[in-house]
Amino acid sequence: MNDLIRHKLELLPDSPGCYLHKNQYGKIIYVGKAKNLRNRVRSYFRGSHDTKTTALVSEIADFEFIVTESNIEALLLEINLIQENKPRYNIMLKDDKSYPFIKISNERHPRLVITRQVLKDGGQYFGPYPDVGAANQTLKLLERLYPFRKCKLPENKYCLYYHLGQCLAHGEQMPSRKEYAQMATEVSQFLTGHDDKIVHQLQEKMQAAASNLEFEKAAEYRDLLQSISTLRVKQRVMAKDLQDRDVFGYHVEKGWMCVQVFFVRQGKLIERNVNLFPYYNEAEEDFLTYLGQFYRNQQHLIPKEVFIPQDIDEEAVKSLVDAKIVKPQRGEKKQLLQLATRNARVSLQQKFHLLEKNLEKTQGAVENIGQLLGIPTPVRIEAFDNSNIMGTSPVSAMVVFENGVPNKKEYRKYKIKTVEGPDDYASMREVLHRRYSRVQKEGLTPPDLLIVDGGQGQINVAKEVIEELGMSIPIAGLQKNDRHQTHDLLFGNPLQVVPLSRNSQEFFLLQRIQDEVHRFAITFHRQVRSKNSFSSKLDGIEGLGPKRKQVLLKHFKSLPKIQEASLQEIAEAGIPYKVAQTVKEKLNESDQH
Repeated sequence: MNDLIRHKLELLPDSPGCYLHKNQYGKIIYVGKAKNLRNRVRSYFRGSHDTKTTALVSEIADFEFIVTESNIEALLLEINLIQENKPRYNIMLKDDKSYPFIKISNERHPRLVITRQVLKDGGQYFGPYPDVGAANQTLKLLERLYPFRKCKLPENKYCLYYHLGQCLAHGEQMPSRKEYAQMATEVSQFLTGHDDKIVHQLQEKMQAAASNLEFEKAAEYRDLLQSISTLRVKQRVMAKDLQDRDVFGYHVEKGWMCVQVFFVRQGKLIERNVNLFPYYNEAEEDFLTYLGQFYRNQQHLIPKEVFIPQDIDEEAVKSLVDAKIVKPQRGEKKQLLQLATRNARVSLQQKFHLLEKNLEKTQGAVENIGQLLGIPTPVRIEAFDNSNIMGTSPVSAMVVFENGVPNKKEYRKYKIKTVEGPDDYASMREVLHRRYSRVQKEGLTPPDLLIVDGGQGQINVAKEVIEELGMSIPIAGLQKNDRHQTHDLLFGNPLQVVPLSRNSQEFFLLQRIQDEVHRFAITFHRQVRSKNSFSSKLDGIEGLGPKRKQVLLKHFKSLPKIQEASLQEIAEAGIPYKVAQTVKEKLNESDQH
């Protein structure tokens, strides 16, 4: 704990509010809330903590706080600050998917479709379906039961579905608007749980077909009944009131929290959402933070009711969700809540062994690398590699590993702009200067360890760039052997080989980092080389500029396919006929040489 933090701790008020922990670069790494700022913030710097909290505290170089009037205000502010700053150690929900709906379109000949957007277009929407498979299965069943339009052909042309009796949007006996409306009503009843009428009708049709010795038709009705039965099993009825509700249960253990959300639609449990993450505050408070983000991402539709456990602040939830908040006391509703809680406990316990193994392999390896190099634990590692063939299409790539795990959103690709020919050192200098001058300019998080692919020369170049920028970043190099395999880790001043056991987790982690940055650089180089090759053979053709080249590439996908195409096919791709003639002539000439 530095003097700045020690002095600020004395000034903390006994008020509710939010606090923002920062690292040595001024980057916000954690946002928390507290009923009593003084007690909460001081607790980070007193006593012992578990591994994950110790890792957080080791990075805290400063903190700020914002006082609020109430704990609920602190909760709302915390969620906004997390969304704005995206701190590394906070709960960050990654579930950004949108769920599908079944839609009856508002047309003269309506269609049944699956969509992920609810629009004000006059259509009828049913859902959402968190289980996409269930939505598709339901749609297929309904399409067999109801002859809504299934094609885009005009009324005077007949599709395959028409001949199967499943699309009546053609011919003289088309359904009237009233008949379509009746079908839509029956579909609506089916999707809202009232499927008894359809089941009874199918049973009668099956018996009638069997009586008339139409066994194939009877078998078809039997299959439809089995499909409905399967859907009933998948969407087990949990309540008789046909209500839409989300049911939240959670369990905490060893500093981790598992939250399970049961989606109940039209009284049926159709799917669940599971999230597992470390927490740093009181469990009830971090649960509220999770719930607030769950609905703030605008992908989860808010139902009429939300069930929450007994120990959660009901007023706080009401400030987050515009729905009826219920703490079930008895009966099947309480059983449903207990089921969600029990599943959360089971999921957490089942995955805990895997998490511990994963932490041992990754976090343990990261900590060991820091100890071997004599530096703080390198939570964030950035690695670079160059790729070119005899200086052509030179590129470089950067990969990022955080806590021993690849963070692919942080990967970066670089085209070399200022270097001609195969100069690995100059290319490395350009890329590192571009990367870390941007880190300084935009206030990005610098790495705790920078790794370059190569030996002393590459490391010296990296050190010169970092020193010129006035930064302080530990720099290491990874050398390969004659078989292009990770061999030595170089570090220090003077530079020396760091002793690494070939069977250690830290060696395997470094090997993964080197292989990943090499793969990423090679893949990018192939893409650039392919585009350059494509452009070079089409250069100099009058009337064929960059946009028309892009049109050709998008249409034909590759140069060989353009060469195989006829003059007419090239013209039909959107190229003027005379220009298409010139393209064909130019490519024919290149084939002859």
